[in-house]
Amino acid sequence: MDADEPELVLAADGVTHVVRRGDTVRRPVRPFSATVQAFLAHLHARGFDAAPLPLGYDEQSREVLSFVPGDVPVPPLPDWAVSLDALATLARLVRRAHDAADGWEPPADAVWGDLPGGPATRPAPTDGAPPGAPPEPVLVAHQDYCPGNVVFRDHRPAAFIDFDLARPTTRVADAVNALHWWAPLADPVDRSPALADADAAERARVFADAYGMTAEQRALVVPRALWRARRSTARMRAAAEVDPVFRRWWDEGVKDRGPRTERWLTAEAPRIAERLR
Repeated sequence: MDADEPELVLAADGVTHVVRRGDTVRRPVRPFSATVQAFLAHLHARGFDAAPLPLGYDEQSREVLSFVPGDVPVPPLPDWAVSLDALATLARLVRRAHDAADGWEPPADAVWGDLPGGPATRPAPTDGAPPGAPPEPVLVAHQDYCPGNVVFRDHRPAAFIDFDLARPTTRVADAVNALHWWAPLADPVDRSPALADADAAERARVFADAYGMTAEQRALVVPRALWRARRSTARMRAAAEVDPVFRRWWDEGVKDRGPRTERWLTAEAPRIAERLR
């Protein structure tokens, strides 16, 4: 790769600076970069190629990853990004990632990303578990399936990018993260227009069917989603206290969306649970 090849800025928010050079992406090294590179290498070794390939570090000591071609939907989401076919494809992609990750033993010195103001990055941050929930096997997973981190090709999800929040979790907790964004598990007033009238309960069923969730996993979706919603606002508030980007998001509406999500999900929980059975 020619070091003089021009660089195209992909993201520059005052906190991070991500560029594309040829078929690679360059980004600042962070405490968890080596752990994420090891995880991505494992996924590729297990045949999961729907993620960036870790390529080490460049002459400027930046992390280097392969560029993942495709379309990343941005708000307002286009209709093709929220179709039931796209949702089912997403669920199957999440399942493939989980199957590839299953059994991976992170390095003893692993460092994990988290929201600013969150738990220490070593040992791994944890989302906890709903009170009384049965134990679930732990695996490392993406944990941030917002539309900006899902690459589409031919109007279907084809890859995941930005593994900064990857950490030990469970299959159900990670699936709930995907459902939060893509069912979506949110009050209709906070959804993209293309999903404003979506039947979240039916879309949760489509996701669970495509993923191949067991009856036991389906029964955990709603308790896990409620647990996530109840903790999300507190975590975002803590992040806003120490990070200017999160402070801006908080002031622009996150402080209101979190409580709305919790109220909406509490009301809809029985119907979602029934549809998942």
